[in-house]
Amino acid sequence: MAIIAAVLFGLALLLDLAGASLGPISSGVLVTAGLLCVALHLAGVGSGLRTSFRRRR
Repeated sequence: MAIIAAVLFGLALLLDLAGASLGPISSGVLVTAGLLCVALHLAGVGSGLRTSFRRRR
């Protein structure tokens, strides 16, 4: 998720610097999507690691 967020932020930066937009997708939409991906990453979504509780004997 963090890599996806970095790509979205990079695209938003390039669109903002060029002053362009991709139809309904502007740099603001990409920044919002990037922030959503960062929030999901920090929440643990998409990490691929699952912890299991083991009982001690």
